Amino acid sequence: MRIQVSRTGGFAGIARRREVDTEGRADAAEWRALAEEALGSARNTPTAGVPDGFRYEITVGDRTVYCADPDLTGAQRTLVSRVLKEGA
Repeated sequence: MRIQVSRTGGFAGIARRREVDTEGRADAAEWRALAEEALGSARNTPTAGVPDGFRYEITVGDRTVYCADPDLTGAQRTLVSRVLKEGA
């Protein structure tokens, strides 16, 4: 499963994009569960967010959802952080 996260906005306006491919990873089931939980409460259309806040586009497989600070769920925040940290 391929998980992509794009982050835009913020005070400096610097965009980041990272991707994790869980295929063959020992923790693939953990990634899948986290991704499913994060996507379950996200929007299917972009959200404006707040001034100087980050906006996120999360793509898992062929599904893309959107969320923004400060309204991220715990699962969304964890998934975004992990992908941006561990992804290529």
